[in-house]
Amino acid sequence: MIRTLSLLRRLWRHGLWLVAAVLAGCGSSDHLQEIRDAGVLRVITRNGPTTYYQDRGGPTGFEYELAERFADYLGVRLEIETEPSLDVLFENLGRRRIDLAAAGLAITSDRQSAFEFGPTYMDIEQTVLTRADRPAPQSAADLRNLRIHVIAGSAAAEALRLARQQNPDLKWDESRDVETVDLLDQLDAGEIDATVINSNEYLANRAFYPNLRPAFQLGERSRLAWVLLRDPRNASLRKELEKFFDGLRKEGTLGRLIETYYNQSASYDPGDTAAFTVRLQTTLPRYRDMIEQVADDYDLDWRLLAAISYAESEWKPTATSPTGVRGLMMLTNATAREVGIQNRIDPLQSLRGGARYFKSVRQNIPDDIPEPDRTWFALAAYNIGMGHVEDARIITERQGKDPDKWSDVKDFLPLLQKHQWYERTRNGYARGKESVRYVQSIRYYYNLLTWTDVAKQRTPPRKSTEQYLPDIFDATLNGL
Repeated sequence: MIRTLSLLRRLWRHGLWLVAAVLAGCGSSDHLQEIRDAGVLRVITRNGPTTYYQDRGGPTGFEYELAERFADYLGVRLEIETEPSLDVLFENLGRRRIDLAAAGLAITSDRQSAFEFGPTYMDIEQTVLTRADRPAPQSAADLRNLRIHVIAGSAAAEALRLARQQNPDLKWDESRDVETVDLLDQLDAGEIDATVINSNEYLANRAFYPNLRPAFQLGERSRLAWVLLRDPRNASLRKELEKFFDGLRKEGTLGRLIETYYNQSASYDPGDTAAFTVRLQTTLPRYRDMIEQVADDYDLDWRLLAAISYAESEWKPTATSPTGVRGLMMLTNATAREVGIQNRIDPLQSLRGGARYFKSVRQNIPDDIPEPDRTWFALAAYNIGMGHVEDARIITERQGKDPDKWSDVKDFLPLLQKHQWYERTRNGYARGKESVRYVQSIRYYYNLLTWTDVAKQRTPPRKSTEQYLPDIFDATLNGL
């Protein structure tokens, strides 16, 4: 078994997975037709907030959403496999165990030697992260003598190897059995001094690690794309990928997915995140059971209800604004009467009243607006009223954009604060910019609540026996 592991390493280093895979597939000429004949698209990915994870509502994640749409586009069923080790992920692709890899993978020169990339869909950079309470390195030269840990086979590892050409003393550790979250945990705990990860992964995780900060960009910017085996049999599959992504861009779906899964980047505020994180541990437990029960009674996601109540009152049941709104859900007297609430500062009554009102608002959103946009519009209407939201949708349509897409309407809602725009509307002036910020904040808190739940249930990646062989023993094996 040990001899086999050593041989596998050497085969991978010399690109012989590609040779074996091509020889094994000589009997067939079109991979795309095989996928359609089987009725299944096999995709390998990684587990994380930027790729794929199991939510209470089922599978989700940016890469999963794209893969599911591509499977629908091909008219086949999606079959997802997860693998924390990038080396193993590429080995499985080379062995034809899967059809493509959709795992937030950057295009690098090493990877291009054996694999083919589909259309690019996001620009990223390799970000060096350190703790905020320590001096920040300014260049690769400053990384010498630091304890650095990265994922084996990653774009970060390749960037470090390139940096070492100018900095021969640069050293780091690579592991096959860690994920991005593990590296961030190690850095946060002071077990390492620095790590290097994709900038999009930092954006997705930074709210959970307020003590970490980006130091500098390592190497050149790169782009993310799906990965295929470099093989003539994949020509038609590659063409379908180009058509698919071109369609996503033209119809605006790609931009909306990026906005959906990365919207927390625009709303991120270190101070706000720190306060939310503290209250997540100290205040939410007092009301979580109550929030979950009310959400269940009104068929709402409890995390959405929790996010709304935090945005309204920071989970303070006696909160009162200068305008007289009160309670966990900050209800006005008129709204409280409308939903049958007598005591606005009673937490249970406030939650029930707010849930009832929000649900009634969402039911009034036009039927042809699907989720999740339906919820984003409902949040805006909850904040400033349905009439103002309708005014913004009319402006959006007149400007040639889609009035049924929140990502379009949110750009025009702030115009309701300007006289030359609101004077031509039915409902007049509204604090549109504040409403956009309100919706974005709730989505931000919702994402934090969601990923906190997922992270608690996360199964750590399995340990690689090969990685933990003593160096001297490994050196002996390499000589076989």
